[in-house]
Amino acid sequence: MVLRLIGKRLILGVLTLMVASLITFALVHLQKGSPGAIISGMGATKSQIWKVDEQLGWHQPLWQQFSNWLVSLIHGDLGHSFIDGRDLSQEIFTRISVTAALALGAVIALALIGVSVGIVGAVRGGWVDRMLNSWNALIFALPPYWLAVLLVLVFAVLNPWLPATGFVAFADSPTGWAQSLILPVMAMAIPGAAGLARATRAAILEAFAQEHMRTLRAMGVPRWRIIYKHSLRFASVPVVSMIGLHFVFLFGGTVTIEQLFVLPGLGQGATAAIGQHDIPQIQATVIITTLVVVVTNLITEIASAYLDPKVRVR
Repeated sequence: MVLRLIGKRLILGVLTLMVASLITFALVHLQKGSPGAIISGMGATKSQIWKVDEQLGWHQPLWQQFSNWLVSLIHGDLGHSFIDGRDLSQEIFTRISVTAALALGAVIALALIGVSVGIVGAVRGGWVDRMLNSWNALIFALPPYWLAVLLVLVFAVLNPWLPATGFVAFADSPTGWAQSLILPVMAMAIPGAAGLARATRAAILEAFAQEHMRTLRAMGVPRWRIIYKHSLRFASVPVVSMIGLHFVFLFGGTVTIEQLFVLPGLGQGATAAIGQHDIPQIQATVIITTLVVVVTNLITEIASAYLDPKVRVR
């Protein structure tokens, strides 16, 4: 059953990539102007623009352009920039490593914080639960951009412990790499952790109310075993699904954080490409982001199927 589930999701993922490729290609060709006009500049004549477009194959039939572009994608060739001719395969690989480190760090931090706080609130109850709920509601309402500015003010300006902006490659300095990611990771993770804590608390409380949990308590099973084994296993499916959704959201929503902290990730590259009308880079960014979403959803489905047998028989 698990193999059938994986097969279905793989087919759906391939179809999603095809649709995303087709929509991206169509939107690019529906906009006004042409690559020749972008490359040639404002003062170019129509003949100069036509010549550049001809060299790029812009005047070929759309089906032929799309098939050529699709074949290049399948072979891992993301094309070259219209602005300076740089290889986008290398460009995107470099940028996705920054964005992936940022999103992975944030989702790990929010998972650790959110699940821990949610369990404590559900288990302890009383004034501890009310206090944590109040803090979760307050933090969840904070915009990540505002929180990022506050973190920079506290930990980089008033107390110069961490860099305010910039990025250090891991190969150059592992310590500097970690320090350059701490503030942006926390800015993205803290609001998400508040939402995950509320979801974890609700899932744990729902688990406590199950009939088999009452049976375990009546049988004298230790409370810690009920909480950390049986209840967590029951609550893990919605929690894992929410963590997967958070990763997709974080990966696709790093634009503002990357701009604020001057991180050379996909978001910053996409913003620059849109401003320069660099069509190949925009297309490559959309396709790579869609691929990450598809793979993340597949991993989440497999994890849910492993944790909950009911998912495997759907």
